[in-house]
Amino acid sequence: MTSADDLQPSTRDGLTLRSDVTVELVKSSASDSDVLFAARVSTLGEQSIGELQKDPERSKGLINYLMRDRHGSPFEHNSLTFLISAPIFVFREFMRHRVGWSYNEESGRYRELQPVFYVPDASRKLVQEGRPGKYVFVEGSPAQHEAVQSVLGDSYHQAYEAYQKLLAEGVAREVARAVLPVGLYSSMYATCNARSLMHFLGLRTQHEMAKVPSFPQREIEMVGEKMEAEWARLMPLTHAAFNANGRVAP
Repeated sequence: MTSADDLQPSTRDGLTLRSDVTVELVKSSASDSDVLFAARVSTLGEQSIGELQKDPERSKGLINYLMRDRHGSPFEHNSLTFLISAPIFVFREFMRHRVGWSYNEESGRYRELQPVFYVPDASRKLVQEGRPGKYVFVEGSPAQHEAVQSVLGDSYHQAYEAYQKLLAEGVAREVARAVLPVGLYSSMYATCNARSLMHFLGLRTQHEMAKVPSFPQREIEMVGEKMEAEWARLMPLTHAAFNANGRVAP
């Protein structure tokens, strides 16, 4: 288990070292009723708005039916915008999700990047065993954890020192940033709808109710878990139907 102390940033040689990610829901227009009126317009036309408050159990059943039979478009009439802080290597995986997503990331061309870097805490499994497609991760030894923290810290310090040297020489930020590693923290706004978020969660989280198993990198899974918690609060019926039907996006 990860203790609260493990998640606190530490400092070393002027660097901030973190093992966490942060996710903030900054804006949303998302509720289960968005799914209901979109679905019912098929049979009720403009009267679908008036049906929203009628028979909650029937509404729950309709959302479950849409999820089960993969009628996906009613789940697109909503929007969630998150502010995410995570290592750059997480964003490189994140941006493989293109359909139904919009991104704007902090730019190393226009601002000086801050010395905040990722070092895994003691809960992070370090050792990969098995062949590609059939591997598992297992706990690392204390010596391996110590090596990871020491080597990463040294590498980050050297890289950021080189970055500062280039900036001091008058080199443009967009060129100087080339020396920085993917363990550097960045921030971005990510906007999606519930359907695109469900597809993301189906691939980037492990869950006991998942019909199709997924094996995400732990750091992007941490982001997914925090996003899911915010979405579940806004759209509880949709979230419950997603779980009940194997966490497969409609």
